[in-house]
Parts: sequence; C-alpha cells; structure tokens
Amino acid sequence: MTADDDRSLTRDHFDHVVRVTTRWSDNDMYGHLNNAVYYELFDSAINGWLITGAQVDVLALPELGVVAESGCRFFRELEYPHALDVGVRVERLGRSSITYALGLFAADTEQVAALGHWVHVYIDRTTRGTVPIPTAVRELLENALQGRG
Repeated sequence: MTADDDRSLTRDHFDHVVRVTTRWSDNDMYGHLNNAVYYELFDSAINGWLITGAQVDVLALPELGVVAESGCRFFRELEYPHALDVGVRVERLGRSSITYALGLFAADTEQVAALGHWVHVYIDRTTRGTVPIPTAVRELLENALQGRG
C-alpha cells in the first residue's frame, strides 16, 4: 500500500475492532498520546481477540506468541480523554508466524489516526524453538481471512 492508501483505511478494512478509552497517564508532555501507548493498545487488541475469539488462555498454552517485529505510522494526534477504536487485520498467516495490520481511530471519526504493523512468532515455551501456530488461533485467523472473501 502507499501512504495515501493507508490513510484511506476504515474500520471496515479490519477483521476485528475493539473500543478502548484513553487514560490520563497516556498523554505525554506535549498533550497527546505517548507513542508507547499505541503499542500497548495494539498488543491488547490482538491478545484480547485471540483470548476471546479462539477461546484460549494464552498464558497456559505450551506455545508463546512473541513479538518479532513491530512498527507504527502516525497520521493524526490522539489525546486523553477520548474513546478509540483499534482494528486488527490478518495480513499474512504462515506456519509459525502471523503478520497483523492495526488501525487506530478516534471513535468519532472515520479517518485512521495511526497504522501499526505487528508480527507474532510462535515458539515452544520450554525450548524456545519455533512451532506451528496453535490450532485454535489458526482457525480463528483463517476464518477472518475467509470472511473477507
């Protein structure tokens, strides 16, 4: 996608959207959300979807989904107090890795404020070697991909 294409993304481009609220402590000294908060929101949106959608306890699985890569492009400032929507989209589903796109939207606008990029790699909890994506997680994400037609 080009930068212009990225800015035209809407909530409808995402497989799962969750509403969150900002907190007083999320603002930085410039009066807008600290960059690290975007990553916290992305992490929570992905893991919340996996926990509820795949009905798995990610803390009890023998596999761990670790973040191998992440990034974010910031288009608009966000601040406290504000409700936000975080969209999660499966971009690539590999044997042991998942690439997600994440959109962050102010609840009262259609324009994407930030676009994140996130790669989970599944590893064995004990050996730390890569392993296949857990079946329940794979099924959830395959269903999301198929739902897009």
